[in-house]
Amino acid sequence: MKIRQENVSATKWDSNGSELGSADLREHSSHPFGANVFSPAVQQERLSSETYSKLQETLATGTTLDPALADEVAEAMMAWALEQGATHFTHVFQPLTGLTAEKHDSFFDPVGDGTALAKFRGKELVQGEPDASSFPTGGLRATFEARGYTAWDPTSPAFLLENPNGALLCIPTAFASWTGEALDAKIPLLRSMDALSRAAVRALKLLGDEQAQRVFTTVGPEQEYFLIDEQYFYSRPDLVTTGRTLFGAKPPKGHELDDHYFGSIPERVLSCMLDAEAELAKVGVPVKTRHNEVAPSQYEIAPVFENSNVGSDHQQLTMQILQSVARKYGLVCLLHEKPFAGVNGSGKHNNWSMSTDTGHNLMDPGATPAENVSFMFFCSAVIQAVNKHQGLLRASVANLGQDHRLGANEAPPAIISIFLGAELDRAFESITTEGKDATTEGSMMNLGTAVLPELPKHGGDRNRTSPFAFTGNKFEFRALGSSMSLSFPNTVLNTTVAEAIDDLSDQLEAKLSGDGSVNDAVAEVVAESYNANKQICFGGDNYDEEWHAEAERRGLKNLRTTPDALPEVIAPSTVQAFENYGVLNERELESRYEVWLEQYAVGANIEAETAREMARTMLLPAALRHLAMIEGAGVSSLSSEARALIDEFAEAIGKLEQANVYPDGIEGMELAEFARDSQLAAMADVREVADRLEKVVADDIWPLSKYSEILFIK
Repeated sequence: MKIRQENVSATKWDSNGSELGSADLREHSSHPFGANVFSPAVQQERLSSETYSKLQETLATGTTLDPALADEVAEAMMAWALEQGATHFTHVFQPLTGLTAEKHDSFFDPVGDGTALAKFRGKELVQGEPDASSFPTGGLRATFEARGYTAWDPTSPAFLLENPNGALLCIPTAFASWTGEALDAKIPLLRSMDALSRAAVRALKLLGDEQAQRVFTTVGPEQEYFLIDEQYFYSRPDLVTTGRTLFGAKPPKGHELDDHYFGSIPERVLSCMLDAEAELAKVGVPVKTRHNEVAPSQYEIAPVFENSNVGSDHQQLTMQILQSVARKYGLVCLLHEKPFAGVNGSGKHNNWSMSTDTGHNLMDPGATPAENVSFMFFCSAVIQAVNKHQGLLRASVANLGQDHRLGANEAPPAIISIFLGAELDRAFESITTEGKDATTEGSMMNLGTAVLPELPKHGGDRNRTSPFAFTGNKFEFRALGSSMSLSFPNTVLNTTVAEAIDDLSDQLEAKLSGDGSVNDAVAEVVAESYNANKQICFGGDNYDEEWHAEAERRGLKNLRTTPDALPEVIAPSTVQAFENYGVLNERELESRYEVWLEQYAVGANIEAETAREMARTMLLPAALRHLAMIEGAGVSSLSSEARALIDEFAEAIGKLEQANVYPDGIEGMELAEFARDSQLAAMADVREVADRLEKVVADDIWPLSKYSEILFIK
């Protein structure tokens, strides 16, 4: 194995330039924002004024688009796409795989004279009929019942994906069964946004705001990912098959020196980032931030805020484009939550807020939060929702990859809690404690030299260990995994906060029936809600074991693994909230529970089978060759050490092989728990011995590239 030659090769790369047909990214014209989006500007140019106005009204009010207008929209969309080089269109939807799906159809239909004519009608825009038989449904429908429908979502703009040989018109759609049940992530998210809007508008009217007609939830996700050289990726069956390394000893240097975080971005990586950002800009993804993350070869990209539906669609597109562009630079983008054991994993911080159609951010506390009755009311609703549905929020971020990351001193623990910060702590305590000062004095930070300006100091510090933290004018749900769709966590937030808003509105209405003022009534409602739910608020170190004990005393849930968490999806409180707000019925919730259990068990089995095969056919033979070399040299002390390790390794492999045989008749939760307790545990034992072997087997014999190469050669 000529590993060092691979390393030298991996360090060499050429800028893509004209070799790959890419434009010069230094030219502004190479990445005009929204150039490949069927945006309002394009719509206004190509649609009649009446159709354009009605389409914009639909988007603004959330009402249904008149089907009679669909033909004109479809014709304009097709003409625009053809001019950009598109030959096909697709309805892009989000089945319960967590990924996006698409079926491409040509614009061109043959005609009788042997030519083809471009056609795209309103009915093709509005509705598609993909074969739905092979998508996971969790028992919602029988496998032989193949009919499913995609339905155009006009609130998420259509866009073009370019290819060296053409372009594809992508139309964001929802996906439902023939019986009308949601088979995707988009439908419940849209329903939850409507539910929250109704509840929030009702509350705003009680608070004296008669202007707001609609409230939007917004997201700004921070996507973490790894970029590694493709030679290392394709030399590792575990990375190719599972997305993470199932073997790998800790390197002498990891991220202990904190020298990668916010460091200078390597030239090849920066070139890849610039290219990806240019592609994202074309399809309207408002990328704002990039930087090195904590682990070597780990990076982050983040957009500005968008409404939850469009932001979720754009996040799926971001992951897709990051992966496709990386290949142009000889790199592979890893989105797994924990691709390298012992090294920081990757998350996706979900910055969530609520804004009115009049431009008011309901999560903006202003200079004096305690006096901002609207903010205190809506913030109380969020605290109440998170406390009541803490288990569901944990379940919304549960998957196999997350079980390796959550609580590992790099991500929030599996215990859901809220960090408010010193300023909001003081504001809420002042309402619940008579006579307590509600204000936090603003201050300036003097840096000790006249050349540097004084800086305004925030009323409270941040808490990077909190899973749900208030960060100025939004809440940051930090527990999402890097490979996950935003849709279900935001569906949960929207639905549960809508429920809490309505509960507080009911209380406020009752108090307003008397003679008191709105401000006094809100103060009473906020005080009662905060006192009932403040056990969810914690401002300390979430990694500290003392907090785990304290959380248990407070009655907070600690759902450590995915099988522990998923039952919360079908808990009575979840079913009641989701059915009351028309987001998902009990049958639709049960389907998701079954799908996610199956995905966990199947994913664990794939990992366990891959680990068995690699250990048996790659690592064990390498260890035996190493032993033969030692014995041939007659070094008895090293021989006994190697032989003992190999015997231990062979025994561990045998136990893994036994664990990979499923007991008869188990399924669902039993199967998931078996995968966790038997397969993953046996796989961990095999890895532990293998990683010790990696440190003693001759380097030229060991068949896998090592962390010190994968993570540091860029």
